[in-house]
Amino acid sequence: MNIYNSQIYINDLKSVKESLIRINEIKGKSILVTGATGLIGSAIIDLLLYTNEIENLNLKIYACGRSEEKMRNRFKHYFERENFVFVKYDACEKINFGFSVDYIVHCASNANPIEYTKHPVETMMSNFYGMYQLLQYAKKKLINRVLYVSSSEVYGQILNKEPIDENSHGYIDFLNPRSSYSIGKLSTETLCSSFYHEYGVDVVIARPGHIYGPTASNQDSRVSSIFAYNAAYGKDIVMKSKGTQLRSYCYCLDCASAILTILTKGKSGEVYNISNSNSIISIYEIASLLAYFGKVNLKMEVPTELESSRFNPMTNSSLNSDKLEELGWKGIFDANTGLKHTVEILREACNIYY
Repeated sequence: MNIYNSQIYINDLKSVKESLIRINEIKGKSILVTGATGLIGSAIIDLLLYTNEIENLNLKIYACGRSEEKMRNRFKHYFERENFVFVKYDACEKINFGFSVDYIVHCASNANPIEYTKHPVETMMSNFYGMYQLLQYAKKKLINRVLYVSSSEVYGQILNKEPIDENSHGYIDFLNPRSSYSIGKLSTETLCSSFYHEYGVDVVIARPGHIYGPTASNQDSRVSSIFAYNAAYGKDIVMKSKGTQLRSYCYCLDCASAILTILTKGKSGEVYNISNSNSIISIYEIASLLAYFGKVNLKMEVPTELESSRFNPMTNSSLNSDKLEELGWKGIFDANTGLKHTVEILREACNIYY
Protein backbone atom coordinates (compact mmCIF):
# COMPACT_ATOMS: atom_id res chain seq x y z
CA MET A 1 0.00 0.00 0.00
CA ASN A 2 1.29 3.45 -0.95
CA ILE A 3 -1.08 6.19 0.18
CA TYR A 4 0.81 8.77 -1.91
CA ASN A 5 -0.42 7.00 -5.05
CA SER A 6 -3.86 8.42 -4.32
CA GLN A 7 -4.59 11.76 -5.94
CA ILE A 8 -7.67 12.06 -3.73
CA TYR A 9 -5.45 11.89 -0.63
CA ILE A 10 -3.08 14.51 -2.05
CA ASN A 11 -6.07 16.76 -2.80
CA ASP A 12 -7.34 16.24 0.76
CA LEU A 13 -3.93 17.27 2.10
CA LYS A 14 -4.12 20.40 -0.04
CA SER A 15 -7.60 21.26 1.25
CA VAL A 16 -6.61 20.79 4.88
CA LYS A 17 -3.35 22.68 4.43
CA GLU A 18 -5.32 25.69 3.24
CA SER A 19 -7.47 25.54 6.40
CA LEU A 20 -4.52 25.55 8.83
CA ILE A 21 -4.30 28.39 11.35
CA ARG A 22 -1.09 30.21 12.31
CA ILE A 23 1.01 27.51 10.68
CA ASN A 24 3.88 29.98 10.21
CA GLU A 25 4.40 29.89 13.97
CA ILE A 26 6.16 26.55 13.59
CA LYS A 27 8.35 27.71 10.70
CA GLY A 28 11.91 26.50 11.13
CA LYS A 29 10.93 24.28 14.06
CA SER A 30 11.58 20.64 14.85
CA ILE A 31 8.67 18.38 15.84
CA LEU A 32 8.90 14.92 17.38
CA VAL A 33 5.89 12.67 16.74
CA THR A 34 5.52 9.33 18.51
CA GLY A 35 3.26 6.66 17.09
CA ALA A 36 4.35 7.97 13.70
CA THR A 37 2.92 5.12 11.63
CA GLY A 38 -0.42 5.06 13.45
CA LEU A 39 -3.77 6.38 12.28
CA ILE A 40 -3.36 9.84 13.84
CA GLY A 41 0.43 10.15 13.95
CA SER A 42 0.92 9.36 10.28
CA ALA A 43 -1.80 11.82 9.25
CA ILE A 44 -0.08 14.56 11.28
CA ILE A 45 3.28 13.82 9.66
CA ASP A 46 1.75 13.69 6.16
CA LEU A 47 0.15 17.07 6.73
CA LEU A 48 3.35 18.58 8.14
CA LEU A 49 5.51 17.24 5.30
CA TYR A 50 3.07 18.35 2.61
CA THR A 51 2.69 21.82 4.14
CA ASN A 52 6.45 22.06 4.56
CA GLU A 53 6.95 21.47 0.83
CA ILE A 54 4.28 23.93 -0.29
CA GLU A 55 4.96 26.69 2.22
CA ASN A 56 8.76 26.26 2.58
CA LEU A 57 8.49 26.07 6.37
CA ASN A 58 11.92 24.46 6.89
CA LEU A 59 10.47 21.92 9.33
CA LYS A 60 12.37 18.94 10.70
CA ILE A 61 10.29 15.89 11.62
CA TYR A 62 11.47 13.25 14.10
CA ALA A 63 9.26 10.22 13.44
CA CYS A 64 9.29 7.78 16.37
CA GLY A 65 8.40 4.12 16.06
CA ARG A 66 9.55 0.57 16.76
CA SER A 67 10.11 -0.59 13.19
CA GLU A 68 12.40 1.12 10.69
CA GLU A 69 11.02 -1.07 7.90
CA LYS A 70 7.45 -0.10 8.71
CA MET A 71 8.43 3.57 8.87
CA ARG A 72 10.30 3.36 5.59
CA ASN A 73 7.33 1.70 3.86
CA ARG A 74 4.85 4.24 5.21
CA PHE A 75 6.85 7.37 4.34
CA LYS A 76 8.42 6.16 1.10
CA HIS A 77 8.94 9.58 -0.47
CA TYR A 78 10.38 11.25 2.62
CA PHE A 79 12.43 8.69 4.53
CA GLU A 80 15.82 9.56 3.03
CA ARG A 81 15.35 13.33 3.16
CA GLU A 82 17.35 15.46 5.58
CA ASN A 83 14.26 16.89 7.25
CA PHE A 84 12.86 13.42 8.08
CA VAL A 85 14.55 11.54 10.93
CA PHE A 86 13.56 8.05 12.01
CA VAL A 87 13.88 7.54 15.78
CA LYS A 88 13.81 4.02 17.19
CA TYR A 89 11.26 4.25 19.99
CA ASP A 90 9.13 2.10 22.25
CA ALA A 91 6.74 3.90 24.59
CA CYS A 92 7.22 1.19 27.25
CA GLU A 93 10.99 1.67 27.40
CA LYS A 94 13.27 4.36 28.79
CA ILE A 95 14.37 6.98 26.26
CA ASN A 96 17.79 8.53 25.82
CA PHE A 97 17.47 10.94 22.92
CA GLY A 98 20.75 12.60 21.98
CA PHE A 99 19.03 15.59 20.42
CA SER A 100 16.54 18.31 21.28
CA VAL A 101 13.36 19.42 19.51
CA ASP A 102 10.96 22.34 19.72
CA TYR A 103 7.70 20.39 20.00
CA ILE A 104 6.54 16.91 20.99
CA VAL A 105 3.28 15.27 19.90
CA HIS A 106 2.75 12.01 21.79
CA CYS A 107 0.43 9.74 19.78
CA ALA A 108 2.02 6.39 20.66
CA SER A 109 -0.46 4.12 22.35
CA ASN A 110 -2.00 0.71 22.04
CA ALA A 111 -5.17 1.69 20.17
CA ASN A 112 -6.25 -1.84 19.26
CA PRO A 113 -9.33 -3.02 21.21
CA ILE A 114 -8.26 -6.66 20.86
CA GLU A 115 -4.94 -5.83 22.51
CA TYR A 116 -6.55 -3.96 25.43
CA THR A 117 -7.78 -7.24 26.89
CA LYS A 118 -4.71 -9.27 25.85
CA HIS A 119 -2.10 -6.77 27.07
CA PRO A 120 -3.68 -4.35 29.55
CA VAL A 121 -0.36 -3.70 31.34
CA GLU A 122 1.42 -2.64 28.15
CA THR A 123 -1.65 -0.58 27.20
CA MET A 124 -1.37 1.44 30.40
CA MET A 125 2.41 1.68 30.29
CA SER A 126 2.58 3.02 26.73
CA ASN A 127 0.45 5.93 27.87
CA PHE A 128 1.61 6.73 31.41
CA TYR A 129 5.27 5.64 31.36
CA GLY A 130 5.73 6.76 27.77
CA MET A 131 4.44 10.22 28.61
CA TYR A 132 6.46 10.35 31.83
CA GLN A 133 9.65 9.76 29.86
CA LEU A 134 8.78 12.46 27.34
CA LEU A 135 7.80 14.97 30.02
CA GLN A 136 11.12 14.42 31.81
CA TYR A 137 12.87 14.94 28.47
CA ALA A 138 10.85 18.12 27.85
CA LYS A 139 11.67 19.43 31.30
CA LYS A 140 15.40 18.78 30.84
CA LYS A 141 15.62 20.19 27.31
CA LEU A 142 13.26 23.14 27.90
CA ILE A 143 11.08 22.09 24.97
CA ASN A 144 8.55 24.70 23.81
CA ARG A 145 5.43 22.57 24.12
CA VAL A 146 4.24 18.99 24.56
CA LEU A 147 0.90 17.80 23.19
CA TYR A 148 -0.62 14.60 24.53
CA VAL A 149 -3.14 12.76 22.38
CA SER A 150 -5.65 11.33 24.85
CA SER A 151 -9.08 9.86 24.01
CA SER A 152 -12.82 10.42 24.38
CA GLU A 153 -12.87 7.14 26.34
CA VAL A 154 -11.73 9.05 29.44
CA TYR A 155 -15.34 10.23 29.83
CA GLY A 156 -16.66 6.72 30.54
CA GLN A 157 -20.34 5.85 30.29
CA ILE A 158 -22.61 8.89 30.14
CA LEU A 159 -26.30 8.14 29.91
CA ASN A 160 -27.61 11.23 28.15
CA LYS A 161 -27.20 11.78 24.41
CA GLU A 162 -25.94 15.37 24.52
CA PRO A 163 -22.44 16.04 23.14
CA ILE A 164 -19.93 15.76 25.97
CA ASP A 165 -17.90 18.81 26.97
CA GLU A 166 -14.43 18.81 28.53
CA ASN A 167 -15.75 19.04 32.12
CA SER A 168 -18.00 15.94 31.94
CA HIS A 169 -17.41 12.69 33.80
CA GLY A 170 -19.06 9.30 33.53
CA TYR A 171 -18.67 5.78 34.91
CA ILE A 172 -15.60 3.62 34.23
CA ASP A 173 -15.26 0.07 35.58
CA PHE A 174 -11.79 0.34 37.12
CA LEU A 175 -11.32 -3.43 37.51
CA ASN A 176 -12.18 -4.33 33.93
CA PRO A 177 -8.89 -4.97 32.03
CA ARG A 178 -10.39 -3.27 28.98
CA SER A 179 -10.42 -0.08 31.07
CA SER A 180 -6.62 -0.15 30.89
CA TYR A 181 -7.01 2.08 27.85
CA SER A 182 -9.39 4.67 29.31
CA ILE A 183 -7.73 4.73 32.75
CA GLY A 184 -4.28 4.81 31.15
CA LYS A 185 -5.31 7.85 29.13
CA LEU A 186 -7.01 9.54 32.08
CA SER A 187 -4.12 9.04 34.52
CA THR A 188 -1.70 10.33 31.89
CA GLU A 189 -3.74 13.51 31.53
CA THR A 190 -3.29 14.05 35.28
CA LEU A 191 0.44 13.42 34.90
CA CYS A 192 0.61 16.07 32.16
CA SER A 193 -1.25 18.56 34.34
CA SER A 194 1.05 17.76 37.26
CA PHE A 195 4.19 18.44 35.21
CA TYR A 196 2.67 21.71 34.03
CA HIS A 197 1.77 22.93 37.53
CA GLU A 198 4.85 21.63 39.39
CA TYR A 199 7.62 22.09 36.82
CA GLY A 200 6.18 24.57 34.34
CA VAL A 201 6.38 22.17 31.39
CA ASP A 202 4.09 23.61 28.71
CA VAL A 203 1.55 20.86 28.03
CA VAL A 204 -1.73 20.75 26.12
CA ILE A 205 -4.07 17.78 25.78
CA ALA A 206 -6.22 16.66 22.85
CA ARG A 207 -9.16 14.29 23.29
CA PRO A 208 -10.03 12.93 19.85
CA GLY A 209 -13.34 11.24 19.23
CA HIS A 210 -13.51 8.28 16.87
CA ILE A 211 -10.95 8.96 14.17
CA TYR A 212 -11.16 7.15 10.86
CA GLY A 213 -9.54 7.36 7.46
CA PRO A 214 -7.10 5.77 5.02
CA THR A 215 -4.12 6.24 7.36
CA ALA A 216 -5.44 3.35 9.49
CA SER A 217 -3.51 0.08 9.25
CA ASN A 218 -5.22 -2.96 7.77
CA GLN A 219 -4.41 -4.61 11.13
CA ASP A 220 -6.46 -2.02 13.05
CA SER A 221 -9.30 -3.82 14.86
CA ARG A 222 -11.47 -0.75 15.44
CA VAL A 223 -14.78 -1.24 13.66
CA SER A 224 -14.48 1.89 11.51
CA SER A 225 -11.14 0.62 10.16
CA ILE A 226 -12.36 -2.95 9.61
CA PHE A 227 -15.49 -1.69 7.85
CA ALA A 228 -13.49 0.72 5.66
CA TYR A 229 -11.05 -1.95 4.49
CA ASN A 230 -13.90 -4.38 3.83
CA ALA A 231 -15.66 -1.74 1.74
CA ALA A 232 -12.47 -0.96 -0.19
CA TYR A 233 -11.80 -4.64 -0.91
CA GLY A 234 -15.39 -5.34 -1.90
CA LYS A 235 -16.11 -7.53 1.13
CA ASP A 236 -19.42 -7.49 2.98
CA ILE A 237 -19.49 -5.54 6.25
CA VAL A 238 -20.52 -7.61 9.26
CA MET A 239 -21.90 -5.90 12.37
CA LYS A 240 -21.89 -7.66 15.74
CA SER A 241 -24.31 -5.26 17.44
CA LYS A 242 -27.28 -3.08 16.56
CA GLY A 243 -24.86 -0.17 16.29
CA THR A 244 -27.04 2.33 18.14
CA GLN A 245 -24.05 3.78 20.02
CA LEU A 246 -23.53 7.46 19.22
CA ARG A 247 -20.03 8.50 18.20
CA SER A 248 -18.09 11.60 17.14
CA TYR A 249 -16.44 10.52 13.92
CA CYS A 250 -13.65 12.69 12.52
CA TYR A 251 -11.62 12.23 9.32
CA CYS A 252 -7.92 11.64 10.02
CA LEU A 253 -6.72 14.82 8.29
CA ASP A 254 -9.30 16.95 10.11
CA CYS A 255 -7.97 15.43 13.33
CA ALA A 256 -4.40 16.26 12.25
CA SER A 257 -5.29 19.90 11.59
CA ALA A 258 -7.09 20.07 14.96
CA ILE A 259 -3.98 18.79 16.75
CA LEU A 260 -1.77 21.36 15.00
CA THR A 261 -4.28 24.06 15.99
CA ILE A 262 -4.12 22.96 19.64
CA LEU A 263 -0.31 22.80 19.41
CA THR A 264 -0.03 26.39 18.15
CA LYS A 265 -3.07 28.09 19.71
CA GLY A 266 -4.20 25.99 22.67
CA LYS A 267 -3.91 27.40 26.18
CA SER A 268 -1.21 25.83 28.36
CA GLY A 269 -2.51 23.12 30.69
CA GLU A 270 -5.87 22.91 28.91
CA VAL A 271 -7.68 19.99 27.26
CA TYR A 272 -9.62 20.14 23.98
CA ASN A 273 -12.13 17.73 22.45
CA ILE A 274 -11.61 16.90 18.78
CA SER A 275 -14.93 16.35 17.06
CA ASN A 276 -16.55 17.28 13.77
CA SER A 277 -20.04 18.50 14.60
CA ASN A 278 -21.16 17.35 11.13
CA SER A 279 -20.12 13.76 11.83
CA ILE A 280 -21.90 12.78 15.05
CA ILE A 281 -23.58 9.56 13.94
CA SER A 282 -24.20 6.01 15.14
CA ILE A 283 -22.04 2.98 14.41
CA TYR A 284 -24.88 1.60 12.28
CA GLU A 285 -24.90 4.78 10.20
CA ILE A 286 -21.16 4.66 9.56
CA ALA A 287 -21.40 0.99 8.58
CA SER A 288 -24.31 1.77 6.23
CA LEU A 289 -22.41 4.62 4.56
CA LEU A 290 -19.27 2.54 4.07
CA ALA A 291 -21.33 -0.34 2.67
CA TYR A 292 -22.97 2.10 0.25
CA PHE A 293 -19.69 3.64 -0.92
CA GLY A 294 -18.07 0.24 -1.23
CA LYS A 295 -21.13 -1.26 -2.95
CA VAL A 296 -21.13 -4.18 -0.50
CA ASN A 297 -23.75 -5.75 1.75
CA LEU A 298 -24.26 -4.91 5.42
CA LYS A 299 -24.90 -8.04 7.50
CA MET A 300 -25.71 -8.66 11.16
CA GLU A 301 -24.24 -11.45 13.33
CA VAL A 302 -24.41 -12.32 17.02
CA PRO A 303 -21.06 -11.60 18.72
CA THR A 304 -19.14 -14.19 20.69
CA GLU A 305 -18.53 -13.63 24.40
CA LEU A 306 -14.92 -12.73 23.63
CA GLU A 307 -15.95 -10.21 20.97
CA SER A 308 -18.46 -8.62 23.34
CA SER A 309 -15.77 -8.18 26.01
CA ARG A 310 -13.82 -5.95 23.63
CA PHE A 311 -16.67 -3.55 22.86
CA ASN A 312 -16.40 0.09 23.92
CA PRO A 313 -19.02 0.31 26.72
CA MET A 314 -19.88 3.96 25.98
CA THR A 315 -23.36 4.34 24.51
CA ASN A 316 -22.71 8.03 23.90
CA SER A 317 -19.25 9.34 23.01
CA SER A 318 -20.36 12.31 20.96
CA LEU A 319 -18.19 15.31 21.80
CA ASN A 320 -18.80 19.02 22.05
CA SER A 321 -16.10 20.78 20.02
CA ASP A 322 -16.99 24.40 20.93
CA LYS A 323 -13.76 24.95 22.85
CA LEU A 324 -11.64 23.81 19.91
CA GLU A 325 -13.68 25.79 17.39
CA GLU A 326 -13.18 28.93 19.50
CA LEU A 327 -9.50 28.63 18.55
CA GLY A 328 -10.57 29.01 14.91
CA TRP A 329 -10.55 25.35 13.86
CA LYS A 330 -13.32 23.85 11.76
CA GLY A 331 -13.57 20.34 10.33
CA ILE A 332 -13.97 20.36 6.55
CA PHE A 333 -14.95 16.71 5.94
CA ASP A 334 -18.45 15.66 6.95
CA ALA A 335 -19.18 11.94 7.38
CA ASN A 336 -20.36 11.44 3.80
CA THR A 337 -17.29 13.05 2.24
CA GLY A 338 -14.74 11.60 4.66
CA LEU A 339 -16.06 8.03 4.42
CA LYS A 340 -16.38 8.17 0.64
CA HIS A 341 -12.82 9.45 0.33
CA THR A 342 -11.58 6.77 2.73
CA VAL A 343 -12.87 3.96 0.51
CA GLU A 344 -11.63 5.63 -2.68
CA ILE A 345 -8.17 6.40 -1.26
CA LEU A 346 -7.70 2.86 0.04
CA ARG A 347 -8.59 1.52 -3.39
CA GLU A 348 -6.13 3.85 -5.10
CA ALA A 349 -3.39 3.18 -2.55
CA CYS A 350 -3.85 -0.59 -2.80
CA ASN A 351 -4.41 -0.62 -6.59
CA ILE A 352 -7.93 -2.03 -6.27
CA TYR A 353 -10.09 -1.34 -9.30
CA TYR A 354 -13.70 -2.25 -10.10
